[in-house]
Amino acid sequence: MTKQKPGTAQKTQAEDPSVRAGGQLPGYVWSAAHDAPTHEIFPGIRVRPLWSGGNGAKAQLLEMDPHTCWEGVDVHEPGPEEVFVVSGVFNDGQRDYPAGSFIHAPAGSWHIPQTTSGCTLFVFYPEG
Repeated sequence: MTKQKPGTAQKTQAEDPSVRAGGQLPGYVWSAAHDAPTHEIFPGIRVRPLWSGGNGAKAQLLEMDPHTCWEGVDVHEPGPEEVFVVSGVFNDGQRDYPAGSFIHAPAGSWHIPQTTSGCTLFVFYPEG
């Protein structure tokens, strides 16, 4: 919301490049999860790409059906992985993370993603 002093007129987009239609600033990107294409990467495990940027950065939703497990080891290369458990319970092969949990996995770390109850994760790769 733009604040203005009493007695001054709000600038239009033509007058002020910081004012944009719909209130969006340059460079903003948005997507709706339900509109993102779904790619099954393993049986019962789907990814929905939400955004990709420079240096391989990307954001996605990962949906795991109940009783599914990643095939092999998930190694975080070349950079870290940031995970937020949106719903369900995620397990990294060592412990359970319920909805609302945040996990930072540094570059070079690894785990075996799995779930017994099913889960949805927001996954961000800042460096690819």
